[in-house]
Amino acid sequence: MRNLFFLFSSLFFVSICPAQLKVQNLLTENLSNPVGIDSKQPRFSWQLISDKRNTLQTAYEIKVSVDKNAVWSSGKVSSDQSVQVPYKGSSLQSAKKYQWQVRVWDNKGRVSGWSNPAFFQMALLDKADWKAKWIEVGYAEDSINRPAQYFRKQFSANKKITSAIAFITAHGMYEASINGKRVGDYYLTPGWTSYNKRLQYQVYDITPLLERGKNAIGIVVGNGWYRGFLAWENSKDIYGKRLGVLAQLHIRYADGSEEIISTDNSWKSSTGGIRYAEIYHGETYDAREEKKGWSTATFNDAEWSGVKEQASSHDNLVATYNEPVKKHETFKALKIFTTPKGERVIDFGQNLVGWVMVKGRGKTGDKITLQHAEVLDKAGNFYIENLRVAKATARYILSGNGEENFEPHFTFYGFRYVKVVDYPGEFKPEDFTAVALYSDMKPTGSFTSSHPLINQLQHNIQWGQRGNFLDVPTDCPQRDERLGWTGDAQAFSRTAAFNFGVNNFFAKWLKDVAADQINGSVPFVVPNVLGSGSAGSAGWADAATIIPWNMYLAYGDKKILEDQYESMKAWVGFMEKNSTNFLWNRGFHFGDWLFYRPFDDNDGRSAVTDKYLIAQCFFAHSAQLLVNAAKVLGKSEDVSTYSNLLQKVKDAFLKEYVTGNGRLVSSTQTAYVLALNFDVLPENLRQQAAQRLADNVRNYNNHLTTGFLGTPYLCHVLSRFGYTDIAYKLLLQEDYPSWLYPVKMGATTIWERWDGIKPDGTFQTPTMNSYNHYAYGAIGDWMYRVMVGLDTHEEGVGYKQIKIKPHIGGGFTNASASLKTYYGTLSSGWKVEADKITMDVEIPANTTASIYIPAADVATTMEAGKSISSLKEISIAGKEEGYVVVKLGSGIYHFEASRPAEARVKFNPADYVGNYKVEGSTISNIEIKTQNDKLVAVVMNNSGELEPIRDTKDQFTGTDGSTISFIRDDKGKVVKLKLEGGWTMFEGVRQ
Repeated sequence: MRNLFFLFSSLFFVSICPAQLKVQNLLTENLSNPVGIDSKQPRFSWQLISDKRNTLQTAYEIKVSVDKNAVWSSGKVSSDQSVQVPYKGSSLQSAKKYQWQVRVWDNKGRVSGWSNPAFFQMALLDKADWKAKWIEVGYAEDSINRPAQYFRKQFSANKKITSAIAFITAHGMYEASINGKRVGDYYLTPGWTSYNKRLQYQVYDITPLLERGKNAIGIVVGNGWYRGFLAWENSKDIYGKRLGVLAQLHIRYADGSEEIISTDNSWKSSTGGIRYAEIYHGETYDAREEKKGWSTATFNDAEWSGVKEQASSHDNLVATYNEPVKKHETFKALKIFTTPKGERVIDFGQNLVGWVMVKGRGKTGDKITLQHAEVLDKAGNFYIENLRVAKATARYILSGNGEENFEPHFTFYGFRYVKVVDYPGEFKPEDFTAVALYSDMKPTGSFTSSHPLINQLQHNIQWGQRGNFLDVPTDCPQRDERLGWTGDAQAFSRTAAFNFGVNNFFAKWLKDVAADQINGSVPFVVPNVLGSGSAGSAGWADAATIIPWNMYLAYGDKKILEDQYESMKAWVGFMEKNSTNFLWNRGFHFGDWLFYRPFDDNDGRSAVTDKYLIAQCFFAHSAQLLVNAAKVLGKSEDVSTYSNLLQKVKDAFLKEYVTGNGRLVSSTQTAYVLALNFDVLPENLRQQAAQRLADNVRNYNNHLTTGFLGTPYLCHVLSRFGYTDIAYKLLLQEDYPSWLYPVKMGATTIWERWDGIKPDGTFQTPTMNSYNHYAYGAIGDWMYRVMVGLDTHEEGVGYKQIKIKPHIGGGFTNASASLKTYYGTLSSGWKVEADKITMDVEIPANTTASIYIPAADVATTMEAGKSISSLKEISIAGKEEGYVVVKLGSGIYHFEASRPAEARVKFNPADYVGNYKVEGSTISNIEIKTQNDKLVAVVMNNSGELEPIRDTKDQFTGTDGSTISFIRDDKGKVVKLKLEGGWTMFEGVRQ
């Protein structure tokens, strides 16, 4: 009876409760409750949560307070803006903690309640706020091993503490602790920037760590990027030869007074357990040398040395803009085994970036030594040749005091396998745990489909990003490189914005791009550690224009264009200055890096694209993006100037690189892809160029031949010009070169080369062969934006105005994706069943969407069982190229429709009938014939009907699950077939 009463009570409550409108997910500068903001006008974002469809915000009100005192109230503002709304109150104060709330009005006449409070804490807004002095050790350093340096200070806080905050940075990498407890959960701080121009500091709330009475703070500093080995040829000390610390603690007491504890000559210095630490080579930790309790108030530092104050400037100090590096996923040992060479190896099952946390038990002086590698060789042995000179080794020396736990501090490794060289006694799987480290970007995107290999590809793309978004977008995380290569970053930037929230990540890094520009030219790597001569390569330097625009599209953040605009102009200006009659045909360029180059190439199959043709395409593209940015920022004079420049660049391209018949002088996939994607060709030449691209792909038996610069746009261009079927064939190609070849070879991340491991199990060139190198993962952008169709209109960037236009094909029966936008979760998925298609769509509140439903007609298109023409909340915009187009607002929708006739596979059986000779196999012949109007395959007296794979020309499935793909020559005639089933594959030539 009680349960029944509760049910009726609940139903009654629901019936009288008004419709809900809420506000949640409050962000300040794209962060949740950030500590350490140095923007004097921070921007606020929030999400509307509504139980009604088509909900739009019509007004908002924000209030900000400090210590319960109001500092700003916006009043009711009539606006639909809920993202990046700037603070407009009185001046904010350094180190102060502010609270804010928001409420909204919607187009249904409702007003929300006030949101739950959010907060933000300011950094130091003026260099005069820094009272601390830079300090360095006072002892003579071991200049060979350069052990980590330990700094400490004891101090008293004799009154009741209400709050405390710490500002810390270093020349080198640091970790801090107070009273023996670690400060924060950030690693590899202060991160990597162009240190001489921009050095980040971190801000921590340390209130829980302090005690009334005696306290102590300890800071340990390692070489890090500041003076450690970077790049090649034993290059080190790039930013300075001496490590240092700058720290300042602000303590606020209950009586209203404040105290500042800062680095000065009263601190002490020494060494400790970290005897050696280098990013490339690893770390050595000797537990016998650790000074137990060294960061506590009871520690006796009488034998420690003093410190030296240094007159280093505070001018380059900036707050931390992006999410710091943190620990994330952990992995237990998947398998422990002995290799043919007798090596003891642990397999963690995933190529990751981070380190291994290890337990050990032994006597004083016993050692644990771990080496790290990505792959095993053909024989199953531990393989480290591709690490070049990087030692990637962790060494631990035991103190002998029971069970001891070890992990590194100032290094990281790229690995799946760990070789245990030294270990006292027998080790167990539970003694080893791998932990992934990467910037604390929030996961935002998901993708799944009916194809297991494509799902694994998506996994690999995301793990490639995790491993290489380690404060800067590195090219690889394992060998002696790990640099912020600009070409990789720009190629992958749009895909990156689907997988994780990278707005702040790139905003921070782009500031270093601007800081390190050399007369407008952008370095190959940022931060630039290669010198002034390493800059200006097309497709690499264009990171200065491509990434800001991609971030603007993905997040609707105009500030990134404002911040980077002068950098964008400087790069375009560099190209213009170095061109002759607007033709940029000089200087060094990497070109289409790692494009298809078969060995022993005697017939010109290598896909070599003229580097200056590539340069001219990127010249045009960057000029176009600069025009776009100028329009957004209202710079009308620049719009005119650079529009004129753009036309001249295109005219120069046409004159130099296009024949009278419209053929490009480099007839490669990359050449046509760049010319088409960047609209360098006049419209009357584009379709025939697309036809040449499609023919080129077919000529390589549906394989790509593109490198770093052509690959990101290849499938986009094919789909744009009506060749989605070929794009799908490329996506699903399993032979080298292809996206799925590494997947089938067991990859768990994206490889640097299409054939990093060759079909025979041998390796590509060891000196340039990373197995975690994210650039080719740029196909993820096509999977999200074209395959599933999640996109944003440029009139409403950041998914304010959404476009969902899926492209069904490739034999997939379903595909879906979701994306956490600043407005809320956006998702779409399609499923094919017989001649019916279903689409499930979620649109966040305060946005609108155009939905392209692959449907035969409006009349048979339903939403939740009702005709769409009968629903007021759905506006029918018309029919277009096999789609029914509707416009709608927020809500969850379920569409069902009959498939358009043109989407159903039609084929002529006579195209395929015949005998196909198979060489080098127990099967000598495959016969294709017709029976009862069906295609039938006959193999060794066994026959089976073939069903066409939907949306995919020339591909069929057998009743046993095998697939047959027919291959046509350049005249369109079927000349070969490929039969695949299980682990077998046969190729036959038509007789």
